[in-house]
Amino acid sequence: MNVIELSGLRYRWRGQAKDTLAIAGLQVRQGEHLFIRGASGSGKTTLLNLLAGILVPATGGIAILGKDMRGMGGSARDRFRADHMGVIFQQFNLLPYLSVLENVQLPCQFSARRKQQAGDMQATANRLLDHLGLDGGLRQRPITDLSVGQQQRVAVARALIGSPELIIADEPTSALDTNTRDGFLDLLFQEAEAQGSTILFVSHDPYIANHFPRVVDLQELNQP
Repeated sequence: MNVIELSGLRYRWRGQAKDTLAIAGLQVRQGEHLFIRGASGSGKTTLLNLLAGILVPATGGIAILGKDMRGMGGSARDRFRADHMGVIFQQFNLLPYLSVLENVQLPCQFSARRKQQAGDMQATANRLLDHLGLDGGLRQRPITDLSVGQQQRVAVARALIGSPELIIADEPTSALDTNTRDGFLDLLFQEAEAQGSTILFVSHDPYIANHFPRVVDLQELNQP
């Protein structure tokens, strides 16, 4: 089964003379780990926003888990994203007024499916954080008390809770040193494989590509 299927995709920001993205086709299989490499300004984040249903293409097809994203209304896309996608943002986007555990459990507050999949939410959040190596003494602390590397582990746990089928990562390793980055990728792969999630990871960092079994250059994929 293909988790992602793109065909004849075109997107242009309002006021631009040409398309930002023009992708003839892309398929990503269930359980696959795909790295999309692209320079700053090449359209990586635009592509992720299209896949997540935040943006809608002018033409072409986007199917996620067999569902036509263009055929859904905005609220339906929001519900679908909450149910089936875990997103790791470049700046993590953790909520400063929530504790570590509350941040991890947040997706289950917006998705009955992920809440059911998680079971005991606090126990599942703790298990993920244990696997990701976050000290138990930090779990009730505000997220602002954590280092960048610790916040990253929280962001990964939040994306993974409730076993979403698709994990989307938007350059989340940009602020990390080499050793921390390698450890983060190993943990991400381990957890995604344990729950059968597909990973789509975008970055400008060519070093990260060595960790992925499949690498696509956005400049070759995108032909506006």
